[in-house]
Amino acid sequence: MKRDELKTILPHREPMLLIDEAEKTDANTATGRYTVKGDEWFLQGHFPGNPVVPGVVLCEIMAQTCCVLLAEVNNAKKTPYFTGLNKVKFKQKVLPGDTLEIECNITRSKPPFYFASGSGKVNGKVAVVGEFSFALMD
Repeated sequence: MKRDELKTILPHREPMLLIDEAEKTDANTATGRYTVKGDEWFLQGHFPGNPVVPGVVLCEIMAQTCCVLLAEVNNAKKTPYFTGLNKVKFKQKVLPGDTLEIECNITRSKPPFYFASGSGKVNGKVAVVGEFSFALMD
């Protein structure tokens, strides 16, 4: 699904809607994609003359992709809040012009809490990995 469809299931809006497209590939897995254009707000000052996507933004991109999986269990349209990040590793820089390919999996749930793992690759090379959790809240 593209941005317009994503807006029907995600509470995020520009400039915080960070994924260009995402889809559920099976019951527990979603994939997403984001192409870094170079003029994003988060690149301003990070770093002048040498822009690099901040790690926290990479984590947010993975989380937004994972929220596609929560859409089916989120019939009440609750807001998915980040509740934790664990074992996050940054393996390579993500730069303007790069397309980040994300894959996320729900690893367990205890509603309203959901636990996931994710990774992001650029040109087939791992750029970021991590585990994260969410709570679906009013």
